[in-house]
Amino acid sequence: MLKHPLAKPLFFFACLTPFIWIVGNALFGDLGANPVETITHQTGDWALRLLLLTLLLSPLKQWTGNAQLVRFRRMAGLFVYFYACCHFLIWFVADHSLQLQSMLEDVIKRPYITMGFSALLLLTPLALSSNQWSMKRLGRRWKLLHRLVYAILVLVIIHYLW
Repeated sequence: MLKHPLAKPLFFFACLTPFIWIVGNALFGDLGANPVETITHQTGDWALRLLLLTLLLSPLKQWTGNAQLVRFRRMAGLFVYFYACCHFLIWFVADHSLQLQSMLEDVIKRPYITMGFSALLLLTPLALSSNQWSMKRLGRRWKLLHRLVYAILVLVIIHYLW
């Protein structure tokens, strides 16, 4: 099943479905009393869920012996970045009206935002280097760079809990 040619497109669609659902709810006004807060929370929640899934794929491969599971890790990781960027952009646009100074003050003033912003900054080089060219170019350093995901997980969980 995981080797099926439609497996990756179906996984892509499954990862995109929450975004489609959020956009649909926004278009039909089904986001509750505070739509900005709802969208912000939903995109952040999906970024965290997909981050956990991404990290779970390697142990699942070992436990099940199914090496095909790791074929989905890169795509899941890139969707983590997609949802994290949506989460950030909603906050930056809706809460700070694209005012860089206001955003930076908020990052400095509120520790949970500092954690989330730091996680996004650390995710950026991972997303940018998630391609074959970067893997070849960076060699062993690529694995070292991508181990940042564990620090990112800690930052994201702190951001979520605070």
